[in-house]
Amino acid sequence: MPAALISIVVPVYNEQATVGLVIDNLLRMPLPAAREIIVVNDGSRDGTRAALDALDGRHAELHIVHVQQNRGKGYAVRVGFGRATGTVTAIQDADLELDPTQLAGLVAPILSGDADVVYGSRFLNGAGEASGIGLAGNRLLTGLTNLLFGTALTDMETCYKVMRTEIARSLTLRCNRFDIEPEITAQLLLRGHRIVEKPVRFTPRTKSAGKKIRWHDGFEAVKVLVTQRVRGRSKTG
Repeated sequence: MPAALISIVVPVYNEQATVGLVIDNLLRMPLPAAREIIVVNDGSRDGTRAALDALDGRHAELHIVHVQQNRGKGYAVRVGFGRATGTVTAIQDADLELDPTQLAGLVAPILSGDADVVYGSRFLNGAGEASGIGLAGNRLLTGLTNLLFGTALTDMETCYKVMRTEIARSLTLRCNRFDIEPEITAQLLLRGHRIVEKPVRFTPRTKSAGKKIRWHDGFEAVKVLVTQRVRGRSKTG
């Protein structure tokens, strides 16, 4: 049986201020298995590429992929999934809303065989620092997911989606933007995978601080959830 390896996919777009610190944390933090870090620079137009170029070739665990034209988080995640060679694959955003050191607790249940898919929920123990429209939107989308798929999630939109790599590769993903979150979740549930949630801490940032998701992304998420549910019923009907 091959040794366990954790593939950490980091989609990046215009995060010059934080990407270096995120990568440094991912390289240094304790993990229960070896790691590879796959950074996908999704056509950044600030100093992100320069920050990544300064790290390129300095760490055997670090693999940097540059996408010339911005395609969206979903596209970057799909590129990362395609490059993952580990036994477990995790997604880590590059904006420091979520402390990377929390990944160890999310991959552990998969490595021990107690779970196949783990989500890091920002709301399992309450709303934390979240407030306003963002929290309301998340609750709406998570509630719709639960209604359509008969589950009881608390944070469908979380960045922290961790799963066995063979499961990640089995998904037929097409979304290019933030609608990748409901697409991954819907396909996991349609394939009968139980999603185990573990609580995580987070520090939400505002639009002025670089938050990229917008209100219209919520409409796209609803569309993806409904479409996936309808397609799933047609295949089993």
